[in-house]
Amino acid sequence: MAPFVPIAPYRTKWYLGETMKHPKPPSRFHVVVDAADRLTLEEQETLVAVLNRRLADRRRAELAADIREAQREFERGALRPTTPDEIMKEILS
Repeated sequence: MAPFVPIAPYRTKWYLGETMKHPKPPSRFHVVVDAADRLTLEEQETLVAVLNRRLADRRRAELAADIREAQREFERGALRPTTPDEIMKEILS
């Protein structure tokens, strides 16, 4: 009789979208997630905090760009001043 050899649990990585039987070449996303898995818990928490700050900065920059574009449109006369009541009436109609 063969000796008992424990079988490691089959671990499919949820982000691959494929089973490991038909793996795709790893994308940059997968490489980054795998690298993050090798960090300590403290390093992972720091990474999450850094990424959250960067995302917030990007959102602020996008919002600022949208505001500048709206101001340019207003200056060109493409927009007109509107009251909140007029906006709501237009939305609900």
